[in-house]
Amino acid sequence: MQRKLHPLEGIVAMCALFFVLALSVGFAQAGEPRTEIRKIALRSSSALVQDAETGEVVYGKNAEVVVPIASITKLMTAMVVLDGGLDLDEKITLSREDAVQMKGSRSRLRTGLSLTRGELLLLALMSSENRAAAALGQSYPGGLEAFVDAMNAKAAVLDMTESRFVEPTGLSPANVSTASDLAKMVRAAHDYPLIREYSTKSRATVKASGRPLQYGNTNGLVRSSYWEIGLSKTGYISEAGRCLVMQVRLADKDLIVVLLDSWGKQSRIGDANRLRKWLESGQAPGRSS
Repeated sequence: MQRKLHPLEGIVAMCALFFVLALSVGFAQAGEPRTEIRKIALRSSSALVQDAETGEVVYGKNAEVVVPIASITKLMTAMVVLDGGLDLDEKITLSREDAVQMKGSRSRLRTGLSLTRGELLLLALMSSENRAAAALGQSYPGGLEAFVDAMNAKAAVLDMTESRFVEPTGLSPANVSTASDLAKMVRAAHDYPLIREYSTKSRATVKASGRPLQYGNTNGLVRSSYWEIGLSKTGYISEAGRCLVMQVRLADKDLIVVLLDSWGKQSRIGDANRLRKWLESGQAPGRSS
């Protein structure tokens, strides 16, 4: 006659079987590379990290949402000026028409001052000087209207289908785009040596009516030895939040970084540093959301 198992013996047998299975799974996992992905939390409402060479998206967050872009606009302003082949040594006198575009924004550049077009371009890119950008638009052949038309025409050439520009400073919230479109703009702007140089210059001095005016870069990361930045532009208006775009060398790759509508004064810098740490840790698997 076959002996009937005591209930406790059955429980012990089941536990032993479970233990053996658990050990088998553990050993199998130990022999495989870990594929765990560490999430990254950013304060930017829209963000994109893209391989500049291949176009591969490394990280994306609301990258197709249309938002105001503030002074990121000035990269388009710079491309239009340079595409026009205008004399960068030509002196431009600041007019009251420039101030009309300022929307209450402060500037150390006063009406009647004369600077070269090249100096205005430098201040617009490096220090996000709004009056400098306004003067670049006003002094364009055909005036401001022709300049804005050229901005939108350039956007169309770059296939920035969700972007629209109404003025050259970025002070208007009607200047809108997406993180995906801005990656296209950053890639195109990086092809201009002068934009690369001016946008990453840490500081500069210009003379206005014989008086030296010192300016610094609005992106403090360009002064950091830990960052290799090939192009940079910041932006801020209340409707757009804190914005930052860069082309950088990180984790042995040339990457385009777009951070839009970040809340908190230093949050865009914090997000950039969080992305850097995430990328260099080897935890970036591809697109995240």
